[in-house]
Amino acid sequence: MFPPHADIYRLAPEIVLTFFGILAMVLAPFADSSAKGGRGSGGWVVGIAVFGAALAALSTIYPARDPGYAFSGLLRVDGFSLFVHWIVLGVALLVLLGSANYLRREDLPPGEFCALILFAAVGMCVMASAEELVTVFIGLEISSISSYILVSYRRDSPLADEAAMKYFLLGSFATAFFLYGVALVYGATGTTHLDRITFDSANAASHFLPLGLGLILVGLAFKVAAAPFQIWAPDVYQGAPTPVTAFLSTGPKAATFAVLLRIVGTTEPASSVWVWALWGLAVLSMFGGNIAALVQTNVKRMLAYSSIAHAGYILVAVAAAAAAPTSEAAALCIAAAMFYLAAYALMKLGAFLMLAQLSGPGERRQDLDDFAGLGAQQPAAAAGLSIFLLSLLGLPATAGFLAKFYVFGAGLSSRMFWLVILLALNSVIAAYYYLRIVVVMYMRGPRQEWPIARISAAAALALLVAAGGTIYLGLFPSSVMDFAMRAAAALR
Repeated sequence: MFPPHADIYRLAPEIVLTFFGILAMVLAPFADSSAKGGRGSGGWVVGIAVFGAALAALSTIYPARDPGYAFSGLLRVDGFSLFVHWIVLGVALLVLLGSANYLRREDLPPGEFCALILFAAVGMCVMASAEELVTVFIGLEISSISSYILVSYRRDSPLADEAAMKYFLLGSFATAFFLYGVALVYGATGTTHLDRITFDSANAASHFLPLGLGLILVGLAFKVAAAPFQIWAPDVYQGAPTPVTAFLSTGPKAATFAVLLRIVGTTEPASSVWVWALWGLAVLSMFGGNIAALVQTNVKRMLAYSSIAHAGYILVAVAAAAAAPTSEAAALCIAAAMFYLAAYALMKLGAFLMLAQLSGPGERRQDLDDFAGLGAQQPAAAAGLSIFLLSLLGLPATAGFLAKFYVFGAGLSSRMFWLVILLALNSVIAAYYYLRIVVVMYMRGPRQEWPIARISAAAALALLVAAGGTIYLGLFPSSVMDFAMRAAAALR
């Protein structure tokens, strides 16, 4: 039987993304033949994919006008899911814009790349709306399978092949943990719907519920690269094409944290079982990411380790939500995490996309010394990269400062004073390696002449949007934070 129209409208963004992903696959052979014939490089396929991502973002109007449950309660469209949809769709749109010149420079086929980005975004959007654990798994797999292929997209690169193999093998183990956790939760409660998972003392199998929830947390912690499940991230981020690294470090993180926040916000047993585990994951991620980043000389790998640290910062807000004494305090903590995800997506996406433009053919220019004198030779590129780095550091007037400010407030509202102190300490540690890049760019003479980076109009637009959004959220955060507060309140 054909599903109700309301269900179709609530799934409109995913339907649009799927259609344009299939369209990109169908057009890919024509793009390749066009490039070989000398009549172009298939950039028009990227344009179609960009249009599809933009149309998917526009189609969120339909679920926004008629929120509610869809497909027998498997999906829940509300302010929370729409907020995450906009992050994921914005990331996909900016990555597609920023990768057009990169694909041409590296002589990579654009059709499959665009299709995989759109299909991965479909999975992330499903995760954002999932109200049931098997649906979460389906979205997770759609996203992961596309991501595995994207990591190895530079087929002539041994680093990319190694990264893809590590990502696939470790991702498979993480999926097994997640699925086994779902099985245990179902055995303990008789349901996989998040709002129906409760302790039942009359059920002899109820003592398996904490174990099941713990295994689910392990699987999700892998996806956000939280320590000690982060070992895959530096190698994968370094080996993948840099636009793919930009995508992996932002989109999947937002979608997976959306699942964590929805579970914490709607499943009462998860809050009590997870609270100290989340506390430990946050501490290990912050220290593990920042301390490892201190000794890196490869800028891409340094940013990969910083992504682990930022996962720890967001986990502070998630742990605070789990320990919140009142529903109002929990909503504040969830909103802080949501705002951080939006800010993080802009600044991390901008940093990696700028690195993709500056690293040159074959991505040979990624060492710290390669950036010496960049401020004098390419002032606009150095200024843009500095904005993103200083925001990641948490400098006032940038999105990163207010994102950390709200996380600090979340931790204090839940009386997690030691966690807040450790967060402050890690912010000081991180200052060293972020400022180190800025110092090298502006206070050292060039080791060699930098060829002028030819940034296409599409890539420039993506970088300007990311930089503008980073500054805007740092100066005018109220509209985004107010929406995040309303969305978080609806979860409780």
